[in-house]
Amino acid sequence: MDHNFLLESGRWTLQGNWLDRDTMPTLVKGKILVAWSRDDWFTMVHKLIFPGSGRDEISLQYRGRLNAGERQYTFVLQHSLLGRVEGEGWIAPESIVQRYWVLGDRQRRTGFETLHKFGANKYCLSSSIMAGHYLNSTMEAIIERQPD
Repeated sequence: MDHNFLLESGRWTLQGNWLDRDTMPTLVKGKILVAWSRDDWFTMVHKLIFPGSGRDEISLQYRGRLNAGERQYTFVLQHSLLGRVEGEGWIAPESIVQRYWVLGDRQRRTGFETLHKFGANKYCLSSSIMAGHYLNSTMEAIIERQPD
């Protein structure tokens, strides 16, 4: 597992496109902060903005646990659009895959994202939010680590 994202503390930027059902793609930019405690707990905070669109920003606050040497982890997430969320992630040799579900949600909303490694400090993110069996939105973006 030769990943920098999530497995190490750091600051990252995000830039790409957000697509909602039946709309044109919207530019999305963001910042991600990853921090680790000594007892194998991580926190990750995302802030997504949509320049020039008038759309409200989206914030995500993760807290999860990944034991040293493990490839699978669990997390809880407070999502500004979805509310309280739980999820799991897997660390693969070239990607990080996460799945999550909204707690107590009548719409049965879930999400899925894959971060594919393109280099030591660069990932391609593909993510989707679904309601039941239907895609609601998807995002494609490049994530790059910022120097400390």
